[in-house]
Amino acid sequence: MAELLTSMAAMPQPFLAPGIAWLLVVVFSVLWIVLGVWWGRQGKGDADEFMLAGRNIGLALSTATLMASWVTGNTTLLAPEFGYRNGLWGMFSYALAGLGLILFAPLALRIKDLMPSARTSGDFIRLRYGRAAWWVFMVITAIYTLGFLITQAMGAGILLEALSGFDYRLGMVVVIGVSTIYTLFGGMRAVVGTDFIQSLLIMVLLLVVAALAYMRFPSSEVHQALIASHPQRLNLLLPAGLLIAWNSALFSMGEVFHSNIWWSRVFAARRNVVFRSFVLGGLGWMTIPIVTGSIGLLALASNLEVPQVNMVFPVMTAQLLGAGGAALVFIVVFASLTSTLDSLLASTADLLAEDVFLKLFKPEASDRELKLATQWMVVLLGALTLLLSWPRLDSLASVLFFTGALVASTVWPVACGLYWPSASRVGAIAAMLAGTASGLAAYWLIAPYCAAVLSAAVSAVVMIVSSRFWPADFRWSQLQEQA
Repeated sequence: MAELLTSMAAMPQPFLAPGIAWLLVVVFSVLWIVLGVWWGRQGKGDADEFMLAGRNIGLALSTATLMASWVTGNTTLLAPEFGYRNGLWGMFSYALAGLGLILFAPLALRIKDLMPSARTSGDFIRLRYGRAAWWVFMVITAIYTLGFLITQAMGAGILLEALSGFDYRLGMVVVIGVSTIYTLFGGMRAVVGTDFIQSLLIMVLLLVVAALAYMRFPSSEVHQALIASHPQRLNLLLPAGLLIAWNSALFSMGEVFHSNIWWSRVFAARRNVVFRSFVLGGLGWMTIPIVTGSIGLLALASNLEVPQVNMVFPVMTAQLLGAGGAALVFIVVFASLTSTLDSLLASTADLLAEDVFLKLFKPEASDRELKLATQWMVVLLGALTLLLSWPRLDSLASVLFFTGALVASTVWPVACGLYWPSASRVGAIAAMLAGTASGLAAYWLIAPYCAAVLSAAVSAVVMIVSSRFWPADFRWSQLQEQA
């Protein structure tokens, strides 16, 4: 997202007329808020309902919310740039970020069986490895979440400004405000319900654009044009491409394995749909960067002139569909931003309320107090995100690669902790610290796209060695102490 934000600062004429943009913003803002409040009133109204939708989410809704939460402004705008700049390997390396959801599927089922009453990823780390490991994990989570929230908020402001001419801060306030309001009143049920509609919108609109694009530019002609002018862009085995692909896959594993966004989906879903929903959600998401990335390839083959390379998708869509195409892009971007922000707000609020308010400060809190604390966390997170994003910072370059160095270090402590009784608390702490340190060193000294790869590798070695030579003797029943 960082490169996207930086280069869009000097965009020319917006793609969409302000009047149409305002109409779309009002319509979809009202729609999300009304639906969110309505869905929130469907449950029992207790803390478990607010935080986890009563733990009764079915396959369709579970799959949709997983896919929609993973769709960001990157997916719809940066993926085409990858296809345009780097060809097939750029497009497919971006799509490999969906592997995080797919590979988490067996772990999700394991979590559901071992911890049927838990609420957060923090519950697992604290019960499996102890309080010290929990502190390390929470610091990593806090840095990642804060960076992600700020990036998405800045993305909301800058993307809407580029697409419609909205003032940066106005666009940011609208997206954050709408996401905060319906999450505040509807909780997880509102997030899941709106994610379902948002995922359908994104998929349908992108398929429409792709179908029209390939009707105008047949695949055989595109292939011939690329062979003639850019043959290297069709090579899937470029060393740099393979390295970036590995980094993308490991970053996504780190993000999914550690983040409460995905753990909350595990606890909210029915047991019989958990595995399938993560597999289907990952596969469904992978189609989006492939579709949008192929639009970048089409633009490259047709020698499309773009004012900024990250605007390939809007420019191509506008050429195919005119003003209607610009409106479609606006809707897709608006839906992708709100679907990510609502998940971040809800899951982080749950983590803070459960692991900090309830476990550290007020263990005797009632169900009503816990729900109220969660709602306050939603509001505070929305306000904090808006405050920190207000200056329109330019220092977020490569923020995703930076956070990848941190979250990739949590992959093996989580995975080993779920399957190896010998995985120890000292090993988990050492793995997260050593993985983070080596990942950050790689980020600064080698290349940003090496950060997650080295972090995960070092973390894996530390976990394997510590489990072999200093094993623990953990009993799985200990994970059920937390209700």
